[in-house]
Amino acid sequence: MGDPTEEFATPRIAAGALFVDGDRLLLVRKTYGNRWDIPGGYVDRGESPRVACRRELMEEIGIERDPVRLLVQDWAPSEGEGDKILYVFGCGELGADEGRIAVDGVELDHWEWVRVDRLGEYVIPRLERRLSHAYRAYRDGTTLYLEHGTPALPGS
Repeated sequence: MGDPTEEFATPRIAAGALFVDGDRLLLVRKTYGNRWDIPGGYVDRGESPRVACRRELMEEIGIERDPVRLLVQDWAPSEGEGDKILYVFGCGELGADEGRIAVDGVELDHWEWVRVDRLGEYVIPRLERRLSHAYRAYRDGTTLYLEHGTPALPGS
């Protein structure tokens, strides 16, 4: 009989930071892939999503910031990458740190505040859903569980 652990999921895990200014979200433009996203990236082996979020903020935009709270967890597998679990953390307001944003010029080449109602002009549909729900969770003081960017529990 085969090893039962062969059926266990081994998802890729990513963590991102949501910064909110009124009805606007901070987006960064990648030099590859789908281009626009929030600051963040994949979690390294043995690293927690919270720590990865902090590390990615420093690497991508030069801001040292601890996540304040979890906004959404999204189970979002993709055909090319397999199972994925994506965390979006609220990281407070930027305040004076906004003037210190420095995109790395390698992975990112630009950042911009984007109104929530214009996210679809910048990001793919599943990310638009995820970020819209993360904004709602931020605004309402809740945490949401998503699947493919859509709330998957009753009452969400």
